[in-house]
Amino acid sequence: MSTSFRTHTCGELRSDHVGERVTLAGWVHRRRDHGHLAFFDLRDRHGITQVVTNAEDAAEAHAAAEPARNEWVGQVEGVVRSRPVRTANAELATGEVEIAVDRFVVLNPSKVPPFYINEAQPCLDESLRLKHRYLDLRRPQMQARMLMRSRLASAIRKALEDDG
Repeated sequence: MSTSFRTHTCGELRSDHVGERVTLAGWVHRRRDHGHLAFFDLRDRHGITQVVTNAEDAAEAHAAAEPARNEWVGQVEGVVRSRPVRTANAELATGEVEIAVDRFVVLNPSKVPPFYINEAQPCLDESLRLKHRYLDLRRPQMQARMLMRSRLASAIRKALEDDG
């Protein structure tokens, strides 16, 4: 899905995209800093893609990404490359590729969320979830429920339309 903010979604890149220049936008799902290398899992509603900033290859992008933390919204531009076999993630649809970032733009910084969006928390207080409903709706469990509710409502509407 190409828009002015992105050429692809975070869930659609595969090994046949290697070598392509892409633009992605989404939430910083997880960040791992290794000095001159920083790894980010960028998330949108379609999936997660690993992006990498390298201080030696793209110092400006690496510096722009430095303050980014979980749930910040960012846009990245770079080239799709294969991940080394030992670091490929079979649990992700995009686990065979990563983006070598040469441009990182923080679209919206975020305060530290009151709970983690990307981790299952069975004991999460319901009043906290309701107070921060806009964050709760980003959780995968809630996304699945909303999608199921939408499909159910659509099926009911279709059945009623078919019956006249």
